[in-house]
Amino acid sequence: MSTDSTSTAAPTAGAPTQQSPAGGDRPGRRAGVLRRALQAPAASVVLATVLLVGIVGAAHPTFLKPNQLLDILQASTYVGLLAVGMSYLVAMREIDLSVGSQFGLCLIATGLLISHGVNTWLAAGIGVAAGAVLGLVNAAVVTYIRIPTIVATLATLSVFRGLAIALTGGQQVVGLTVENSFFTVLGGEVGGLPVSVIVLVVVALVLWVVLHHTPFGYRVLAIGSNPEAAAFAGISVARVRMQVLVLVGALAGVGGCLGLAYFTSGDPTIGTGFELQAIAAAVIGGTPLRGGTATVIGAVCGAILLNVVASGLTYFSIPANWSAFATGLVILVAVGVDSLVRRRREAAIRH
Repeated sequence: MSTDSTSTAAPTAGAPTQQSPAGGDRPGRRAGVLRRALQAPAASVVLATVLLVGIVGAAHPTFLKPNQLLDILQASTYVGLLAVGMSYLVAMREIDLSVGSQFGLCLIATGLLISHGVNTWLAAGIGVAAGAVLGLVNAAVVTYIRIPTIVATLATLSVFRGLAIALTGGQQVVGLTVENSFFTVLGGEVGGLPVSVIVLVVVALVLWVVLHHTPFGYRVLAIGSNPEAAAFAGISVARVRMQVLVLVGALAGVGGCLGLAYFTSGDPTIGTGFELQAIAAAVIGGTPLRGGTATVIGAVCGAILLNVVASGLTYFSIPANWSAFATGLVILVAVGVDSLVRRRREAAIRH
């Protein structure tokens, strides 16, 4: 009897021992956190970006200079803002092909207003509002003419670009007063970071919260998951689509104002091709074209990755004409890897 009582008091060999609350299984907890981080939708694009920066930097150390890296972030701002809005649209199974033209037209409109004596900050506000109006035009065409968004925006791509060229007569908008606070503030730096980069980070964080923690974000994802079920549940698909298109236009307006403040001049052809880069950035960042989910932070990382690719090509003396080829290749690889990972995950769930 005494032997039995003693054996019950002592732990048996190989039995798990209770961890103290203070100690815990710290290595296991850290491994779990790392595993969850690697499984995040934006993890692959972040790792790819870091790896690519390391490869280019190893061959050309000047690529790793802070000024060069800041230039890449600065160049990523405009496509990044468009990609954030595009991630909302792609999550709804929609695509806006006119965002590059919206960006250019808003930049030109703001520059023309400033050149005609309008207060710079008022002109900037009008530029952002103009972007929202352009988005509303797209929404009206889609809603009332009842044609797919991709077809409607393919038409307005040319309409908005042609309007920008017509307003300027095909000439650049120059001669702006760059000593104005609009240019020194929005085109300047805070703590060594370009203001435009800070704006991009703030916008991305706000829209991430909106997407994942508000009823509006829930409706966007619900429509992308199953439009018929969302409509049956009482969600107005047309209204939400209109709101998202207006949001995308407003982001194009913000990007246009930041671009004007940085470049201090306006070219009516600026932003050409931004629409494809924005779509690519959203997809590379982890927003699948099938809809139902979106990665806002991943879209920003995707825009940075595309600019790292473009900048890296110049360091290896590869002609700029190959930039589009490299971008397309990156998209194919990213979509292919995402498809492979998704199929394996679904197979694991079935088994």
